[in-house]
Amino acid sequence: MKRILALALAALLLCATFVACGEKDAKTVTVAATSAPHAEILEQCKDAMAEKGYTLVIKVMDDYIIPNTATEDGEVDANYFQHIPYLEEFNASRGTHLVIVDKIHYEPYAIYAGTAKSLDAIPDGAKVAVPNDPTNEARALQLLQAEGLITLKEGVGLNATKLDIVENPKNLEIAEMEAALLTGVLDDVAVAVINGNYAIAGGLKVADALGVEASDSEAAQTFANVLVVKEGNEQNEGILALAEVLKSDAIKTFIETKYEGAVIPLF
Repeated sequence: MKRILALALAALLLCATFVACGEKDAKTVTVAATSAPHAEILEQCKDAMAEKGYTLVIKVMDDYIIPNTATEDGEVDANYFQHIPYLEEFNASRGTHLVIVDKIHYEPYAIYAGTAKSLDAIPDGAKVAVPNDPTNEARALQLLQAEGLITLKEGVGLNATKLDIVENPKNLEIAEMEAALLTGVLDDVAVAVINGNYAIAGGLKVADALGVEASDSEAAQTFANVLVVKEGNEQNEGILALAEVLKSDAIKTFIETKYEGAVIPLF
């Protein structure tokens, strides 16, 4: 009889443990993110999520594959590290089923001064450095067009190459270079169009740029950094709570203050 009672008590304790764990898991939202700026932004969400009854757990993964596979496999509830084209390519190439919950921010391309200290001061025939990979070169060319330096063939969008330039009033020489090297050539070019991450690493400030991608530009919308879940989890209450917090006034203020234009909220 004592053995039966002991077994029954153990079963009850085990059941209670499972219930408690289930309740804990149900109120926990685990998100994979790269360290900057994504994990830094998520850290600012913890208190607001706690007020909504959720514990926000952030798994920092400075890798562009594991956050997606972990989300697909259910190891984490969501991820926040990537822009839309990368997500679409990942799903297509790896057969994953990841979907966007919301657009949060983008990291703009900007034109930085080299030998020319303003756009008006760029001389005829000047050299302008842009990234040499197709997607980022197209973004750079679109920004040059937005600033009135060139005109691209109508409709080329983010597939533009320098061969699509139809008007070039200053006869600019478009110099295609490895993106990571652009900050090191500013003494040799009139201006350079540089991604926010490389600009920051090179000691440049977006606030000092001569031109910046607008938040309503095609590039900004296309390359929005997004909150992502596995298909079927889009309406999870914890995920919706996190999306709401990420798009709150408090987070918007944090992003604008912390990153000084290197990260721009899309809300």
